[in-house]
Amino acid sequence: MDDITSYARVLGENARDASRQLRALPRAKRDAALKALAASLIASREEILAENAKDMEESKERGLSPAMLDRLLLTPARIKGIADSVKSIAAFADPLGKVLGKLKRKDGLRISRVSVPIGTILFIFESRPNVTIDGGALCLKSGNAVILRGGKEAARTNAVFARLFQAALKSKGIDERAVQLVNKSDHALVDLLLTDVKHIDLVIPRGGERLIQSVVEKARIPVIKHYKGVCHIYVDKTADLQAAERIVVNAKAQRPGVCNAMETLLIDGHIKPAAVKRILDSLVEHNVELRGDEFIRNLHPSVKPAVEADWDEEYLDLKLAVKMVDGVGEAVEHINKHGTGHTDAVLAKSPKVQKAFLAGVDSASLMVNASTRFADGSEYGLGAEVGISTDKLHARGPMGLESLTTYRWIVEGNGHVRK
Repeated sequence: MDDITSYARVLGENARDASRQLRALPRAKRDAALKALAASLIASREEILAENAKDMEESKERGLSPAMLDRLLLTPARIKGIADSVKSIAAFADPLGKVLGKLKRKDGLRISRVSVPIGTILFIFESRPNVTIDGGALCLKSGNAVILRGGKEAARTNAVFARLFQAALKSKGIDERAVQLVNKSDHALVDLLLTDVKHIDLVIPRGGERLIQSVVEKARIPVIKHYKGVCHIYVDKTADLQAAERIVVNAKAQRPGVCNAMETLLIDGHIKPAAVKRILDSLVEHNVELRGDEFIRNLHPSVKPAVEADWDEEYLDLKLAVKMVDGVGEAVEHINKHGTGHTDAVLAKSPKVQKAFLAGVDSASLMVNASTRFADGSEYGLGAEVGISTDKLHARGPMGLESLTTYRWIVEGNGHVRK
């Protein structure tokens, strides 16, 4: 057996062993480890920043885009935000042992459905080192062991985070193997983990389109996809156009390198050209490169011609595709053709238009007169997320604690036999 095969087997066996302890671990112990981790993140801030600076420097040399560098960057404020997120996860109610349904039969047999951990989770992600902590914290709170495989661009930062996490676990008497970080970059190792049906119950890939496709093609264990976010905003003729301008700029320019940023803007052709131009001007003032159809190009000299591929593009950058549509019906048609089921928004005062949009677009999150940037676990009150599922089974949208549990049936009798 070669080193990679042996390492993959050990990771899986460790996770399975740790998951058995976690399944029976009281909430108080899980929460104590999370609180210890939050304190450790603040106390180790300088070390975290130093290692992150090395990752940043190397990534700049490799030519990562500004948006991707922003995803990688940690600051004192962001570290505090990560620690606060861990504390908020600790404060949530226990997602385990909840009675989701119960029935008492006429013969006295009692049947209940109770929440339990999934077991062992393989979490593959890119760029954002905070995901190491968020993913580990959510898995611990929900009683799951996790194998974390981050991107090479954040290798040093992820290593510090994993070490602090395992130290927090050890300090509270919890198996350190509950949170493991893959420290080898060999792609063959990931392929082996994806086929480890004996030890791993679920894989959650979170990253670029190529990563997701590769995982789906190779995995023999269940997959919940955090697929690309080609997010749309449709501005209807009944919209509050001043509010629409603020929302559109926020959705594109506040943080363009994240999956809930707007990538395509659809504008009702019945809106006056001058009002449309004001929206375009505001985007350009925020350094957004526009790519549009003929109608949009005629309104602004800086707009580049859009090609068919632009309507399917997740730019993750200060770039935006803009298209004129003939009302909400054409907007819905465009989104259903080019969207990815992540997040889409309608800006309209008309209840009829809102209703048509909500009925016609089948995405995990739908916004009405609000920015797509709200599609986030922390904004939804989940504390954090392991990703935003664009699947429809077993979880959809931001995945928090409840999405990391399943259930089992418990049947209680008193000498009952089936007739």
